[in-house]
Amino acid sequence: MKEGPSIAPIAALAGDPGRANMLSALAGGMSLTASELAAEAGVTLQTASSHLAKLEAAHLVEASRAGRHRYFRLANDDVAAMLEAIMGVAARTGTMRTRPGPRDPAMRRARICYDHLAGEMGVRLLDSLVETRRISRNGEALGLTRRGEVFLREFQVDLAPLVSARRPLCKPCLDWSMRRQHLGGGLGAALLERFRALKWLERDRESRAVHFSRAGEVAFARAFAL
Repeated sequence: MKEGPSIAPIAALAGDPGRANMLSALAGGMSLTASELAAEAGVTLQTASSHLAKLEAAHLVEASRAGRHRYFRLANDDVAAMLEAIMGVAARTGTMRTRPGPRDPAMRRARICYDHLAGEMGVRLLDSLVETRRISRNGEALGLTRRGEVFLREFQVDLAPLVSARRPLCKPCLDWSMRRQHLGGGLGAALLERFRALKWLERDRESRAVHFSRAGEVAFARAFAL
């Protein structure tokens, strides 16, 4: 193809092992310093700074300053979706960075993808919303229904700022471990925040995994039954 978007520069940036580790660390939605990302990538601070300058120039990450520190995060959820899709291909083809460890089952069960719920629980969430006709699915397009609006009001999710935002309200995101779609977009992020407010889950301190409490899992199953 001689015209149109070129994937080679982005692929080259994400394909470097150090930068790939840094992007993966940011895929959980957290903002990290250059020193923290250097540790994640296993490189020196000088090398990490060079990597981050390239990623920032390509609009894959963005930085903000708080006091003496600069914090880096993924530029938007499109970058997170790209990383999740690449992870899916890597898992399918057996290209793994390490031998599966004890945290893998937790990551497959429930984890954060940028700022929304992924893994088995994330896929179940979307399946339930579609099955109960709270979200409509037309091919790859998702849309909130009137029934969904009523449910979200009862679930105490404020739709007004989500509808007025530039970000898509309902966006499918390919789940690398389940090989199916989970719910991204503004609604996916708002629901994860609501689950946190209800104390249904808490984040693992050392990974992107999230852990549902026993009561939280029961409440989730009741609210999003299949």
